[in-house]
Amino acid sequence: MFNIIEKRNILFAIPCVIILVGIICFFAFDGLNTDIDFTGGTAMEVELGESFDEEKIRDIFDTIDGVSVSTVQSSGSQKAIIKTTEISSDKLAEVKDAIEAAFPASNIISTDSVSATMGNEMWWSAAKAVVIAVLLMLAYIWIRFELFSGISAVLALCHDVLVIISIYAIFQLPLNTTFIAAVLTILGYSINATIVVFDRIRENVKTIRKSSFADVVNTSIWQTLGRSINTSVTTLLTLVCLYVLGVTSIKQFILPIIIGIVCGSYSSIFIAGQFWVLFKGKNAQH
Repeated sequence: MFNIIEKRNILFAIPCVIILVGIICFFAFDGLNTDIDFTGGTAMEVELGESFDEEKIRDIFDTIDGVSVSTVQSSGSQKAIIKTTEISSDKLAEVKDAIEAAFPASNIISTDSVSATMGNEMWWSAAKAVVIAVLLMLAYIWIRFELFSGISAVLALCHDVLVIISIYAIFQLPLNTTFIAAVLTILGYSINATIVVFDRIRENVKTIRKSSFADVVNTSIWQTLGRSINTSVTTLLTLVCLYVLGVTSIKQFILPIIIGIVCGSYSSIFIAGQFWVLFKGKNAQH
């Protein structure tokens, strides 16, 4: 049986490389590709009067100086929500003329401005939500298992968040409020998968008495491996179908969840138990 614990360096190196590349891209691209939800800008709901594609919308705004499109979300077969940099009142008429030239039957339903101050508040609110969720999970696992297992699970969650953010930095994917909702969803999924492994470790500690703690963890991971893979694959199949068939707003929510489930499955199988062994000591007896 392949000893997962002994391959710790390789298993840790894979996410470390992704995170390192993400850090390099973060500075190379001057940060993340944040949406106006965080940076401030203008959100327009437009009835176009005909079917459209995102590239055509972006091409329209490319002809307008000082205005760039952040995201285009479909709000129906002929309706779009267009998020751009801040549009001044004198530019708004130019934007309206450009849209009407491409879509004669179009009509701007609403125009809302999002200030940078509100964006900063969203950043802080998102950060607090993630921190509170992680601390509550730490407390729960500490009570159910032990302190070292709780710390190990939290470090695995930090791995998930860092890898997801790194992938967003590498590919410059748009980051908005749906991303935060997706991350919180991923944290719940990942901690559940980790608890399944930890629960088996706790059971095996009582029955496999002559082995070291590292061997017990390795055995427990293998015993739960089939369940972990089957759960992840069946969930991913549904999410991929939603991503392929869904509208833009659905895709923006589903994409980080797809990435997160892959990361969460990896961390629950290969990362969380490794940390627990490190804290307990490789040769420690249980």
